[in-house]
Amino acid sequence: MSTIYQITAPITLRCSVDLPTSKSLTNRLLLLNALSKGECRLYDMADCDDSRAMRQALESDDPVKDLGAAGTALRFLTAYYAMTPGQWTITGSERMKHRPIGILVDALRSLGATIEYLGEEGYPPLRVTGHPLPGGVITIDGSVSSQYLSALMMIAPFMENGLQMKLVNKVNSRPYLDMTVTLMRRFGVMSLWRGNRIGILPQQYKAPSAYHVEKDWSAASYWFELVSLYRGARVRLKGMRSESLQGDARIQSWFEKLGVLAEFDKEGCTLYSVPTWCDFFNEDLSQYPDMAQTLAVTLALKGIPFNLRGLESLRIKETDRLAALVVEMDKLGFDLKIQQNDLQWRQKWIHPCRQKVCIDTYEDHRMAMAFAPAAACLGISGTTNQPGFNASPYLREQPNSLNSYLTINNPEVVGKSYPDFWRHLAAAGFFIEEI
Repeated sequence: MSTIYQITAPITLRCSVDLPTSKSLTNRLLLLNALSKGECRLYDMADCDDSRAMRQALESDDPVKDLGAAGTALRFLTAYYAMTPGQWTITGSERMKHRPIGILVDALRSLGATIEYLGEEGYPPLRVTGHPLPGGVITIDGSVSSQYLSALMMIAPFMENGLQMKLVNKVNSRPYLDMTVTLMRRFGVMSLWRGNRIGILPQQYKAPSAYHVEKDWSAASYWFELVSLYRGARVRLKGMRSESLQGDARIQSWFEKLGVLAEFDKEGCTLYSVPTWCDFFNEDLSQYPDMAQTLAVTLALKGIPFNLRGLESLRIKETDRLAALVVEMDKLGFDLKIQQNDLQWRQKWIHPCRQKVCIDTYEDHRMAMAFAPAAACLGISGTTNQPGFNASPYLREQPNSLNSYLTINNPEVVGKSYPDFWRHLAAAGFFIEEI
């Protein structure tokens, strides 16, 4: 039987949080370190499901690599084992077996790799026969997943002829590619990116002696969301830096429009809720797709109409995140629309908020964490009728919402990136009850 958490929010929000470190950085560093023969001491690595799957696979001699729901690990390691002598089986969870990988496999095959599908064509599991790759020139779609491109780039120095990639269509999630380029440079490998072409010559990795992983800006986004839903909130985020390799640090500027001020010092940053007004939010998230759920939920709860553009990659994440957002926001009474690759809300209501709002998570960590703050806009025994809340005007006007309560189904999915999320919420004053 699956776990269900019922969440009741405190009236005020004042707390200090020690966020996890970045799994995006950790997974790249684990692979770069393996390619450098483990010469770098990695500190503050993310301790989450995805990074543990990556680390365990690299440390194990078992030819079967079951990566569970770790999509980044599966893509990176498909490329890594394609050039690692031996025969390897790469598989994952049932959901992973329905996440496409054909673009990466086709690219690797054109560079000389030997890869077979063990099930449905275009999807894991895979049988990979590892051997040296000749490399060469390929054309690849840059709009689908930056992880495909990062995987190819990191193994490119070992290819006999290096790698030249011509990217077609709009390149999405560019900050993640910039992160890969920067980390490779810090490990001694240079690349050339001009226009729509990336070139990497045969080279040797030269690892630094040590590397400390940054705190995770994706995890920070849920605290920005919470602060925006309260009046008088103050949240301390330990160890956060304003300058970051992570593209999701962009949330600082977006949440300024939504009433959150971030002040940095040597030890981290403090978030304050401040008065603000935003009458319409219109942003292209093609470079920051992981922020779509956080922003969509925040904006609707604050009653701000929005148009979030460039979300095509959300359809092949842990779930179809666009469809999932429409279904789950319906439970709160919000009528979200999908227009091609845009997600929109125009202040239309389809029904009052349900008395029992049960959020399904679809095996997706970001669904759980983006929706949990909605508890601050609902309440048992009228707790949302307190002045400390800064909820959606719509929910304030709904009699049901004052007696509604929020539950999260399968809350353990947060282990994928932020295992301590529920513990941190509880320490901030949220009452979390397993039912």
